[in-house]
Amino acid sequence: MILGTWALGFALVAQTPAPRMDAAVANPVGPAVADDAEMAKYLAPLAEKIHASFGRVLGISPKGIGKAKAAGDNPLGFFLADVMREGATRVCKADVRFAFTNTGGLRRNINPGEVKVQDIYEVLPFDNELVIAEYTGAEVIQIIKEGIQRRGGEPFSGARASVTGTPDHPVVSITWSDGTPIDPAATVKVATTDYLLANGDGTPTLKAGRNVVLTGQPVRQLVIDVCERMGREHKPIQPEEGARYTYSPEIAAAIKASTFKF
Repeated sequence: MILGTWALGFALVAQTPAPRMDAAVANPVGPAVADDAEMAKYLAPLAEKIHASFGRVLGISPKGIGKAKAAGDNPLGFFLADVMREGATRVCKADVRFAFTNTGGLRRNINPGEVKVQDIYEVLPFDNELVIAEYTGAEVIQIIKEGIQRRGGEPFSGARASVTGTPDHPVVSITWSDGTPIDPAATVKVATTDYLLANGDGTPTLKAGRNVVLTGQPVRQLVIDVCERMGREHKPIQPEEGARYTYSPEIAAAIKASTFKF
């Protein structure tokens, strides 16, 4: 009986003509279209909660924090990478030596003045999760090089990169942020996002991460928490000062022209 009912149902569906989308009439929605009174009444308390939550002030950024304007200059990206490394160290209760993220995930700047929850959602609209993986020092160096070739230097935390000389004879120096050499054979913990670990976004060596730890921590929430903490402590929401990439004029010009290769 049940099989017969299914068969009848499939037969009726097969006889029903599919709707023609090319014949559909679009009804424009704009200020001239009145709100549905019952729906507006139902949504009002929800909207109030959402506006209160997203409008919450976390702290103050006197100068604002901008994305990359030139190769290797990405204050907002560096701020995010620092937050990720700090968060990863706290989660795994071990030294996370390096953090790497991507410029493409940053969708707007933090403007000068009050920083609200909604600002962080607009900067980081994607639900990326913080992950920790192990890499060799040689792989960390290669990740930084790939980031330079990809976008003139992707945001990282915990290292410094210098490329001087000329495109034909570049002089490359990549060290930890305190200036100590990176041991190519050593294994270190690295913080990144689940998205980058999975597809690299032009940085293929990222996909080689081993002993991966899924923290369950949304990167966006880490940034919100850090900004809120800085606000409570009456500290300006600003990245740490100091260059992380140094390029000679010739190298910078080649990077801008997308002609530089290691």
